[in-house]
Amino acid sequence: MRPMDAVRVALLREVLAGTEWPAATRRFAGALRSSVAAHGGGLLLVGTPSYEPWHLAAHLVDEAAWSGTPELAPTLVRHAARPDDPAHLAVGLGRLEAARRGETLLVVAPDEAGAPLLERVHDARRAGATVLALEGGGELRAMAHDGLSVPGDTDLDLDTVQHLVSAAAGENAGAAPRGRRGVRDRLSRLADHLTAPPPARW
Repeated sequence: MRPMDAVRVALLREVLAGTEWPAATRRFAGALRSSVAAHGGGLLLVGTPSYEPWHLAAHLVDEAAWSGTPELAPTLVRHAARPDDPAHLAVGLGRLEAARRGETLLVVAPDEAGAPLLERVHDARRAGATVLALEGGGELRAMAHDGLSVPGDTDLDLDTVQHLVSAAAGENAGAAPRGRRGVRDRLSRLADHLTAPPPARW
């Protein structure tokens, strides 16, 4: 995680101390990290026709680079992808139809996912993909292997929760054992991160 992002996340967690969200986002991040690490088949990320999680995609790419965990970098699947889009933005819904065992599908839906998307998610799960859901309520959560719900009546919005999840996924992936050696390892990693070139932007 970049130093400025680390500061923002630390402030968010301080504000949210005493609520369920720090633990809930870390738990879900752990499920995401474990799935991509255990299965090794890649991470697919998709939103709804009205909500595209490109911001989460960019954060996960950053976390994958900074934590040394390349499997966290997702393929963003788009509802309105066009052949002339840049390669990382040109993957359409047909990619969900090709999802197979070993792959992880993360679906972000602030509202109802809609029948066409739910059908594709169901087919991906039936083909063996692990389905994770970040959602605001609806049928998607029941279809997922694991999920985190952000109801509309909470103090947080889904974008903030996504930021916390992506940060926790990178932190957990690079976590070192506690103790003196763990501190040295973390400082060494931080020095590497500060001197490394930034990942390509979205």
